[in-house]
Amino acid sequence: MSEKIEKDETKKMAKILIVDDEQDTRDIFRRQLEDEYLVDTAESAFIAIEKIKSNTYHIAMIDLVMPGEDGLELLKNIKNEWPQIAVMVISGKASIEMAVQAMKLGADEFIEKPVEDLDLLKLMIKKILKIKWQTEEIKRLRSILKKEFDRTHIVGNSLAIQEIMEKVKRIAPLDTTVLISGETGVGKELFAELIYKNSNRKNKKFVTVNCGSLPENLLESTLFGHKKGSFTSAIHDKIGYFQEADSGTLFLDEITETSPEFQVKLLRALEKGVIRQVGGENDISVDVRIITATNKDLEEEIINGNLREDLYYRINVINLHIPPLRERMEDIKLLTKSFVTEFCKKYNKPDLKISDAVFSILSSNEWKGNIRELRNAIEHAVALTDHDTILSEDLPASINITCKQNDRRFSRNYDNLTFSNAKDIFEKTYIENLMSKCNGEVTKASKISNIKRQNLYEKFKKYDIDPNSYRINK
Repeated sequence: MSEKIEKDETKKMAKILIVDDEQDTRDIFRRQLEDEYLVDTAESAFIAIEKIKSNTYHIAMIDLVMPGEDGLELLKNIKNEWPQIAVMVISGKASIEMAVQAMKLGADEFIEKPVEDLDLLKLMIKKILKIKWQTEEIKRLRSILKKEFDRTHIVGNSLAIQEIMEKVKRIAPLDTTVLISGETGVGKELFAELIYKNSNRKNKKFVTVNCGSLPENLLESTLFGHKKGSFTSAIHDKIGYFQEADSGTLFLDEITETSPEFQVKLLRALEKGVIRQVGGENDISVDVRIITATNKDLEEEIINGNLREDLYYRINVINLHIPPLRERMEDIKLLTKSFVTEFCKKYNKPDLKISDAVFSILSSNEWKGNIRELRNAIEHAVALTDHDTILSEDLPASINITCKQNDRRFSRNYDNLTFSNAKDIFEKTYIENLMSKCNGEVTKASKISNIKRQNLYEKFKKYDIDPNSYRINK
């Protein structure tokens, strides 16, 4: 049944143009193919071009040797003007050089005349069409993702950010629980909102709760709601964030800052899809997608008794880890420019520039506070500068002090060495840190460092570095 459907769709969709100066060849091909495809013919390259201008073809079958403009010229014209048309070159008179040239010009298949095995010809056509359909579908899906994927407020083009974006594209349309992990200041809430904005719930509410900012005695009431009179200050009924986010998304930040007793109730809400208000007697059904976040090691929190293991497995269906800024330093320039633009508007200071010295300082800082620290540093600089260019003295004193300390450490380590020796030490340390960061993956290290794989292997040999030793699961 599926084969019949595939055949019917192919016949409806695929249109083939046969270009050959021999009438018998055109007739043979037409008879063999017209039961499955829409077939048109042309006896010369000139007529073929005229037909292509006014029709849509999926495959052009071209004889290489024809009077007038030969098949190679026609092939070249088609690939230049109508690259979406697949081309199969067919000839019994063409030389090997012509066949090779045809493939170099972009021919998708080559078959010799006389074509005695017409079933093989049909298989070739099916193969070409299958590849063509798949390619077009991939392009269509990529176009949809590119057009519809909303990455507002997420700045960066590092390999790490690209990988996170690809993962978000895959998980956003799903309705499963997501755990976002990462250090303080990496932007976990922004990524939670990114998932929400690209989900099927984007037209419903996105509700954020910082569990660590609420006293334990208010957390249950805040999330689940309460009935009037259930406690001293409950002067009226109030719905909680679970009900407020019904049909939408609820983001629970600092999930580990809750008591094990409360975690039992939270687990029930996640597993059963029901809540009970403080002081209430009946269960209330809720339809909420949960995204949680933490800056702690959850397995360690389980060992220490701060997190229930069953809740951990329930919230960690999909994990999205956001790396610290020091592991994606190539994003600093883009982030800095974005923050400068933001704060220039806020403080009415248009056209502020950034000196190269500032970029150098920012790129050498450790950024223990991650993006939040960088953002605060740029706001400080924009707010206080009285020049048209942000200079190093406009940065917070803590940033400049850290950089000077780094400079002094560098001087102590390298000031008694020749430049060549210092360069070797730096290069060896850099590559060792890079391979550790990339878990021994040479391709990933090559992309991050912009060093060709072959050159990396040469450096491994030079500095006696074994990339396999950096693999965690070796």
